[in-house]
Amino acid sequence: MGSDSRPLRVFFFPFMAHGHLIPMVDIARLFSSQGVHSTIITTPLNANYISKTTSLSIKTIPFPAAEVGLPDGCENIDMLPSPDLFFKFFQAANLLQAPFENLLELERPDCLISDIFFPWSVDSAEKFNIPRLVFHGTSFFAMCAMESLKTHKPYKSVSTDSEPFLIPNLPDEIKMTKSQFTVDAWEDTEKGLGKLLADARASGLRSFGMIVNSFHELEPAYADYYKNVLNMKAWCVGPVSVCNRNVEEKIARGKKSAIDDHECLKWLEGKQPDSVVYVCFGSSASFPDEQLRDIALGLEESGVNFIWVIRRSSESGSKDYLPEGFEDRVKDRGIVIRGWAPQVLILDHPSVGGFVTHCGWNSALEGISAGLPMVTWPLFAEQFFNQKLIKDVLKVGVEVGVQKWSRNGEDRVTKEKVEKAVRAVMVGEEAEERRGRARQLGKLAKKAVAKDGSSYIDLHNLLDELKLRRETLS
Repeated sequence: MGSDSRPLRVFFFPFMAHGHLIPMVDIARLFSSQGVHSTIITTPLNANYISKTTSLSIKTIPFPAAEVGLPDGCENIDMLPSPDLFFKFFQAANLLQAPFENLLELERPDCLISDIFFPWSVDSAEKFNIPRLVFHGTSFFAMCAMESLKTHKPYKSVSTDSEPFLIPNLPDEIKMTKSQFTVDAWEDTEKGLGKLLADARASGLRSFGMIVNSFHELEPAYADYYKNVLNMKAWCVGPVSVCNRNVEEKIARGKKSAIDDHECLKWLEGKQPDSVVYVCFGSSASFPDEQLRDIALGLEESGVNFIWVIRRSSESGSKDYLPEGFEDRVKDRGIVIRGWAPQVLILDHPSVGGFVTHCGWNSALEGISAGLPMVTWPLFAEQFFNQKLIKDVLKVGVEVGVQKWSRNGEDRVTKEKVEKAVRAVMVGEEAEERRGRARQLGKLAKKAVAKDGSSYIDLHNLLDELKLRRETLS
């Protein structure tokens, strides 16, 4: 059997949401840097976003929004005008299967890396004998905790939503409450979110393996537990955001910024090291105006310099959603960004010393890679699990005090709690100790993706395995 020297050809199929698109594009760039012919498959509108940030090959498939009653141009879940359209969006995503399979049949790539929210893609890959790697987009910790909850159902032993219970069989003692995750969805697997999660889990078990945006040194006990105890095949390739090395790459990542990037850098240059807290809750979350006012007053009364990225529940209606005179009062020590921000660029700046985050895994890992302690403010999805990792395992976080799973921040946090959490993460002896641990993790993150680092080696092991499989079949 002769050696096949052709470059590997890999298709990347990200789910249409910025929190899924951005890390998948980073992974595609990472593969490309190792000589892989990387092609991203997405819908036309999302292709426009991606093409501005990368030179990778992109192929598009039509998005059948109108067929399920979605507005024209609604090709990204972050663009939904109403949460009521959530499941219609997934219906439309399911209709991509036929045109996607046409592409697979025509192109016959050596591997498919597809998002967990395309469970049917494992069937598509099997039709053409293509190995499918699933991209979940979260931590080993969260995956292990969710698998334990799904298997053992410890939440059935408590009588109220606020009563803590222990998640069994994990390397650490981790307690949760029923109010912090979607119990109903896990119990009812025949429809809605429950069926989506059940299908995603089943398709993962049938896949070639899992590609994980993490690094072994961050959560070694959970990476080993996932692979050796749960017997899941997985490769760490993260943190993938670190592949954006220079200022221009960090600026280009994601959507167009709502602030002049160089003006933002100039403002940061005028601040002392570790004196600015960055506040951002991701691309999907939005808060009611009352909560925005509490955040504003908490930041003002903390006395800490800040950059705050705002996303509202509704962009229409009154513009008086911030306290009167707030921006004038804080103009020398605060910036408010309405829209998209160059997050990695900001987090990596020496003047930034803390991060208020919703604990989405992309943001959490970007904060970890920047060596920052965090105020944890989880909202929905697996964010409460990531909070446990950040605060209880890594010990680099301060909880703001949210207790209920809620997509749009219905569990209100007072201005006093905001002020207290920001000061706790930015000021004092404990804050410095936390920052010291965070900086060490940041160094380990960069080392993991560098030549001969743990993620670098894992990536090359994966590529070697894919090449060997191709040779075996040829």
